[in-house]
Amino acid sequence: MLSINIYLRFALIALFIPVAILLNIYLGFWYAFPFYLALPILIAGYVFLGTVQSASNLMQTGDYDATEKRLNLVLKPDWLYTTNRAYFYLLKGSVLIAKKNIDEGELYLKKAQAIELPSDNEKAMIELQLANISASKGKWKIAEIHMRTIKQLKVTESTLKEQIKQFEKSLANQGQMKAASRMGAGQTMRVAGAGKGKRRRPPMR
Repeated sequence: MLSINIYLRFALIALFIPVAILLNIYLGFWYAFPFYLALPILIAGYVFLGTVQSASNLMQTGDYDATEKRLNLVLKPDWLYTTNRAYFYLLKGSVLIAKKNIDEGELYLKKAQAIELPSDNEKAMIELQLANISASKGKWKIAEIHMRTIKQLKVTESTLKEQIKQFEKSLANQGQMKAASRMGAGQTMRVAGAGKGKRRRPPMR
């Protein structure tokens, strides 16, 4: 997909407006027409596509500050096309979580979750992040629900598959720890109960 750097887009919009007006005045409408045609295309691309693609490229480099700045250039997230809006919320939530702003990041991920994403990989990515957040808060049952949702998706990305496997192991270990904890508590109660027999009365003299 062709992507124009956002700053170049702004520069072209700023340049084409006076050029179109001057050409229209001095040479006539048809000389200015290509610029009049290009302007709405450039503006519409900015409004409806936003900066999601370039922000995604920055995200892959691990530069969260640059990613956040690029996302902040979006005019209004609600005006983005559906897919771009979902990616905007996904990227915004991921950046916030990376910066340890877990609660706000979770809200953005849930916004992305509510929008129909184009592939199961993106859906699984959101579910996995929400599962991780739930686990970090000790909400293991909710984390398991997210994992069940992931199981119903067809994940094709190898890195994502590995991350899912690792999280499954964490869930399994948590389950084993809970079971061991319950068994230990039961044994403790039985041992404590064993020492509570009837007190023998002293022999009568």
